[in-house]
Amino acid sequence: MRVVIAEDSVLLREGLVRLLEDAGFEVLAQAGDGEDLLRKVRAHRPRVAVTDIRMPPTHSDEGLRAAQEIRRELPEVGVLVLSQYVETEPALELLGGGDAAGVGYLLKDRVADVERFTEAVRQVGEGGSVLDPVVVGRLLGGRRTDDPLQRLTPREREVLGLMAQGRTNQAIARELVVTERAVEKHVTNIFAKLDLPATEDAHRRVLAVLAFLRG
Repeated sequence: MRVVIAEDSVLLREGLVRLLEDAGFEVLAQAGDGEDLLRKVRAHRPRVAVTDIRMPPTHSDEGLRAAQEIRRELPEVGVLVLSQYVETEPALELLGGGDAAGVGYLLKDRVADVERFTEAVRQVGEGGSVLDPVVVGRLLGGRRTDDPLQRLTPREREVLGLMAQGRTNQAIARELVVTERAVEKHVTNIFAKLDLPATEDAHRRVLAVLAFLRG
């Protein structure tokens, strides 16, 4: 899978390159700011662009803006945004902008878990969506009383939260210490209760995450 990486810290950027290449990804180019990221994504057309949320010159949200521009201009390119801080608004802005397919938001701490990080890149490149578990927790904690997701059972909400993190049914089963068949039943119930169309499961998982974000 072909990737472009944007990170203004040279040391961290080289570390990301090494991790991804060791995991079998092809890193096509590196960028040190948002504008450079846009240029290199336009030139190379990778499957995924991985970018820090805070980039030069202001170190505010240049990476997020570049990711949004990539999504508008090249929707076939997935974007995975990394953040040093737990911020729910940028996550909602990125993932809740109308189409969460091929979009991810992770805390930089997740990079230390190489398997989780590389799986997130792969999920985004395959059209899935990934949301950091800490952000999921913040969103769940701030739900309104009139939340349409209240029709879900506590276990179904737990499963949906893990789906928002990009977990597969097999991974959710391991996390909850249940059978994969039980998870499949919960996922089916979630799709039904959220009135999601009977298309391929991968697409419905993204729609379920969007419902989670908008609830």
